[in-house]
Amino acid sequence: MNDCIFCKIINREIPATIIYEDEDVISFLDIAPVNIGHSLVIPKKHYVNIFETPEKELVAMTKIIKRLAHAIKNALNADGINVTMNNDKAAGQVVFHAHIHIIPRINGDGFGLWHGKRNYNEGEKEEVLKKITSML
Repeated sequence: MNDCIFCKIINREIPATIIYEDEDVISFLDIAPVNIGHSLVIPKKHYVNIFETPEKELVAMTKIIKRLAHAIKNALNADGINVTMNNDKAAGQVVFHAHIHIIPRINGDGFGLWHGKRNYNEGEKEEVLKKITSML
């Protein structure tokens, strides 16, 4: 993709602080980190999100994410790690090249994930279960 910022990083058209790279995957520091060490792992081939990314590439990304999560947590003395992927605009995806965030967490860092919650109505869980399992 000509206008994709991540493709430009892969092609070395714009700079990035690259942590890891192999033939399928590249990882680099996020330029607007939630916490220091916040990194992204992306496939080298352009896919928009999890729905387009082939399983082979997702597996390759996951293997590297596990290694990097350990390295980031230990190197930065983080108290925890979030691994997350935003898919589609409604889920907060801003760059439309599949990518997974590795976010080091420090107790009391103020970064929150869930804003409120919703309970199921009577019989709603069973209805949702049927809908989801029918699509598998």
